[in-house]
Amino acid sequence: MRKSYTRDDIMRLAEEEDVGFIRLQFTDMFGMMKNIAITISQLEKALDNGCMFDGSSIEGFVRIEESDMFLYPDLNTFDIFPWRPQQGKVARLICDVYRPDGTAYESDPRQILKKVLKEASTDGYEFQIGPECEFFLFHTDEEGLPTTISHERAGYFDVGPLDLGENARRDMVLTLEEMGYGIEASHHEMSPAQHELDFEYDEALAAADNIMTFKMVVKTIAKRHGLHATFMPKPKEKMHGSGMHLNMSLSREGKNIFCDPADENGLSREAYYFIGGLMKHIKAITFITNPLVNSYKRFVPGYEAPVYSAWSIKNRTPLIRIPAVHGEGTRIELRSPDAAANPYLALAVCLAAGLQGIREKIQPPYPVNQNVFEMTEPQRRELGIEALPGSLLEAAREFEKDEFIQKVLGEDLAGKYVAAKKAEYKAYRAQVTEWELNEYLQKY
Repeated sequence: MRKSYTRDDIMRLAEEEDVGFIRLQFTDMFGMMKNIAITISQLEKALDNGCMFDGSSIEGFVRIEESDMFLYPDLNTFDIFPWRPQQGKVARLICDVYRPDGTAYESDPRQILKKVLKEASTDGYEFQIGPECEFFLFHTDEEGLPTTISHERAGYFDVGPLDLGENARRDMVLTLEEMGYGIEASHHEMSPAQHELDFEYDEALAAADNIMTFKMVVKTIAKRHGLHATFMPKPKEKMHGSGMHLNMSLSREGKNIFCDPADENGLSREAYYFIGGLMKHIKAITFITNPLVNSYKRFVPGYEAPVYSAWSIKNRTPLIRIPAVHGEGTRIELRSPDAAANPYLALAVCLAAGLQGIREKIQPPYPVNQNVFEMTEPQRRELGIEALPGSLLEAAREFEKDEFIQKVLGEDLAGKYVAAKKAEYKAYRAQVTEWELNEYLQKY
């Protein structure tokens, strides 16, 4: 759970722990962590929200004529990096972005999530998240650059010596726990060199911060082991891709409102409506939860990633499943997101859609408790099961049609995000791939 610090706590800890540098971290619209490093002599200024940066230098932020932006640290995100020197230690604070007039910058992804969480709080809800983050560990070349090479052949739940990444993964878990984060489980995933770490449940803002911290720690520790960690959704064909399943629940006054023991599936009306809201907007949501050209290489049958918009209580092939836990553990698992997503934006659009489902009592379709991939197209069509977007461009077009999800991001960020992703897809389309050469060069 999130720590609770005051300004005096941080000043005292920084002195007691011999902190020499502080990284003021924030996240851009693409989910990339940015930071400004300050020395301990500037900590008081930072805690007074006095640290400024050039917002025009960050893609998706502001224009050059309105470039001055300020970082407001969230005191409860103070952490000391265990892997940095023990004399003159390095700490960090995650920050929100504000304008010079003291108003929150509306296109700051963290602020967008906080805005939706405030709406949920107005309705009496707290949004809880348990992320399952997958990644690959590959070798680097002689110059230290990443490759897609791995010598291991381990599979699901294998152990060492088959699992050659076991030591690196253990150090990642121990580092995160030393920083105060609860890791529920870690294991080898389906594909060679693929791994998963599962965070304990937490409230949504802390969960999004945790995901950003997790990615930083995983990449840092991997490098110390001579490896490269990648959250690219599908780095190799004919192998399982990496997802970031999101386990979601809502609580009111400390009680999980998705639970209803009297229901045949153990789900409350709010849970059904939340699913209904998610499924109503899932095509537009996919543009946010699966933000890369490469994300859509993961959405192919045969590799456990969802391809169709359906939900289930009894199997893992649909988009949404209800894990076999009851009572306070009742949750909705969205299986489509990948870890390339900006976690603040991903959680914001999921929560907003679910809340709309509850407010407007949107009923989901009937659950599909058989293997969706084994159905024929006519069978899927009869049940109203539609495919998820098949490309980044298709997802962008679905996003542009969904005014509700656009409003979650706001007009400014939504416009910038669409433009950036369409440019990314256009650059991808201009490439001539190895597959095309193998398929067409000799034949034509």
